[in-house]
Amino acid sequence: MNSLESKVVIVTGALGGIGGATARLLADGGAHVVASDIVDTGCGDLVGELSARGPKATFLTADIAREDQARALVEHAVERFGRLDGAFNNAGIPQHGKPLVDLTSDEFSTVLRINALGVFHCLKHQIPAMGDGGSIVNTSSGLGVLAMPDAADYIASKHAVCGLTRAAAVEAAPAGIRVNAVLPGIVGTPMVEAVYGSLDSPELLDGARSLHLLGRLCEPDEVGHAVRWLLSDEASFVTGALIPVEGGVTAGRRLAPS
Repeated sequence: MNSLESKVVIVTGALGGIGGATARLLADGGAHVVASDIVDTGCGDLVGELSARGPKATFLTADIAREDQARALVEHAVERFGRLDGAFNNAGIPQHGKPLVDLTSDEFSTVLRINALGVFHCLKHQIPAMGDGGSIVNTSSGLGVLAMPDAADYIASKHAVCGLTRAAAVEAAPAGIRVNAVLPGIVGTPMVEAVYGSLDSPELLDGARSLHLLGRLCEPDEVGHAVRWLLSDEASFVTGALIPVEGGVTAGRRLAPS
């Protein structure tokens, strides 16, 4: 039997590029997907597609930066399917694109609130709901272990996700719950498009070529496959890991042509 067959998995940020791609891959693997996002535009189409691919799917609008809504999402999954086996805490927002000294406290707090506090809220309520055994994957970033100019708000939030992942892995291990994070590079998603203006923009493509050893943008499915593996029983001895899915950004820089 497929190790995801009939498992109940929450996916936040499910209407985005990485979240949607991962939700589809999980449904293909036979999982019941509890999809969520801060908006509901297009949720009916997503649920219909997931239900056609897998056993059952549902959607709940939730702002995970609010603890009551993160808790309600977990409760919805348990009420709907009777248990919770896994979660992909993926919801997030991009940086404001300003130097650190130009960021306002509100701008900095907004990014931390969604990207880090939201993950904390999810972990806080998912771990007890899983009982004895489960798997959680958080979305950090290559910038969760590196830095670049004009992204201090995002960098701080994604470093925090790495720390939360390892702290949760330590505390959840006695219950048989694994907690890991994926660290994507520049992925061809609407969020990246919002930062760069177009997935075909010379700035974006040149940045991807120079940063990624593989010399191209990452596709959402490529992150999704890593997440699906971490959520599956095939990764049964992997916890507290920060898995780079960034084409080699954290390994080094490409050599210039000779």
